[in-house]
Amino acid sequence: MDVSKARYHHPAPWGTEFEPMVLPEMLAQTTARNPGAPLVHFMGRSYSYGELYDQAQRFAAGLQAAGIAKGDRVGLFLPNAPIYVSAYYGAMMAGAIVVNFSPLYTVEELSWQVEDSGTRMLVTLDVPELYGTARDVLKASSLEKLVVGELATMLPALKGFAMKLFARSKIAKVAYGRDVLRWSDMMDGNTAPKDAEITPQELALLQYTGGTTGRPKGAMLSHANLSVNAQQVAAINPFGDADKEVFMGALPMFHVFANTALLNHAVASGGSIAMVPRFDAGEVLATIQKYKTTGMPGVPTMFQALLDHPDLAKTDMSSLKVCISGGAPLPAPLRDKFEGTTGVRLVEGYGLTESSGVVSVNPYAGTRKPGTIGQPVAGTEVLLLDKEDPSIKSPEGAPGEIVLHGPQIMGGYWNRPEVAADIFVEHDGKQWLRTGDVGTVDEGGFVAIVDRIKDMIAVGGFKVFPSQVEDVLLENEAVKEALVIGVPHDYLGEMPRAYVTLNEGASEDGETLAAWLNSHVGKHERVDEVVVRSELPKTLIGKLDRKALRAEVLPAD
Repeated sequence: MDVSKARYHHPAPWGTEFEPMVLPEMLAQTTARNPGAPLVHFMGRSYSYGELYDQAQRFAAGLQAAGIAKGDRVGLFLPNAPIYVSAYYGAMMAGAIVVNFSPLYTVEELSWQVEDSGTRMLVTLDVPELYGTARDVLKASSLEKLVVGELATMLPALKGFAMKLFARSKIAKVAYGRDVLRWSDMMDGNTAPKDAEITPQELALLQYTGGTTGRPKGAMLSHANLSVNAQQVAAINPFGDADKEVFMGALPMFHVFANTALLNHAVASGGSIAMVPRFDAGEVLATIQKYKTTGMPGVPTMFQALLDHPDLAKTDMSSLKVCISGGAPLPAPLRDKFEGTTGVRLVEGYGLTESSGVVSVNPYAGTRKPGTIGQPVAGTEVLLLDKEDPSIKSPEGAPGEIVLHGPQIMGGYWNRPEVAADIFVEHDGKQWLRTGDVGTVDEGGFVAIVDRIKDMIAVGGFKVFPSQVEDVLLENEAVKEALVIGVPHDYLGEMPRAYVTLNEGASEDGETLAAWLNSHVGKHERVDEVVVRSELPKTLIGKLDRKALRAEVLPAD
């Protein structure tokens, strides 16, 4: 069904056209309108558009002075902090391509992606865990320089002083030198950067994602992809006074969902972000009340955690107009309980790294259809292809693989041109992005996901790729074979579980292997258990059969 011809329930017409922009220019235009307006609230300190724009400009000039040229990659290894905003837009002002890295990455994961992307410079904080990992990557990879920001300088004066005085264990002892630079030194004496002469069609961001096999891949997102998706998200706001919006910034900025739905959305609309360094339910509730936040994008586990927190009953949530859930399926009981307890509407949406973050969402007001991912944002087309043969459309009324066409769809994967044949398919003279998800579209143009083709596991909004966890397991001398699947989890939605066979003579048990494995993977990749078996299911040609294992160990729907 052609979604664009259904009755459209978002406030801006489906056919709305958006202006592709260079992201720093989008920030410049909003800043020029009201430079004193707040862009970020962080731990009791507020930063205006003008202040962060100035920081971004000076950082851009510092990058250029340090030899960063147009097209070079600058990595951000950061939690939510004001420095993220300045570094993100500043790197782009210099003509660089930003590469987002999760603070949860191990040295091995970060090193691989630094090498794959060709990242020359990495921005991080003087937090021991972050700096320690970044320092080791600097030694072990072709990374040339670190830029280290001081967290204490981003806090209100008294908090910053107290942190330096009493919380020295939370501040890394940074060995500054030729290869490790202070954030403040990068900006000292710098003014406006040289014009990098960027166009909207040029690459802005490498956002790493992955699949069920092989290494993660860098989705190539242009300035046009990201600026248009931010405008698409802004266009579904029915409430008016967009520049008065205060978004609850609990999603991590390195994630594509937050990059669009929080950061670029706020800049496109002139709103602000009440940012917390990491998700903590009590801190989020206090921030909602303190800054009277009006909207909160999040993943289902966040909303469950808010419900479970004892402070919820005494928190004033009346400023919130809507909460938007993405990253993983939203359970109906959770939605109903959240709305019944808080009185705040919780709607489900959908997006992919490859689509700059946002594809569809249920309307914030008026008609919605629980159990669906809503209607596509303006300008986004949805088609259903046959699950077995993507060269043809699915039969009328039957579920099919969801494929997408729109201005926010990536150009491809970094250094992976051969993957285009698998990820894109041509229909009706257009290139469509294959999602790997199976869905339906009803007569009202609402899309529902009913199954998924890909094996990725959704852990609290993060995507875990079984083959990567399996590869780590196979490094253990006791393990002969390994399969990892996702199993249901009440809080996280899913958790990885590993099934292994052992090499002859090995006697390790599942508990020992699980402890070893979980010490070698990122937090979101940790398994709930390792099950030792005498054999694992295989196909007729002897290949380990993940599908058969799933069918064997998981309850039927």
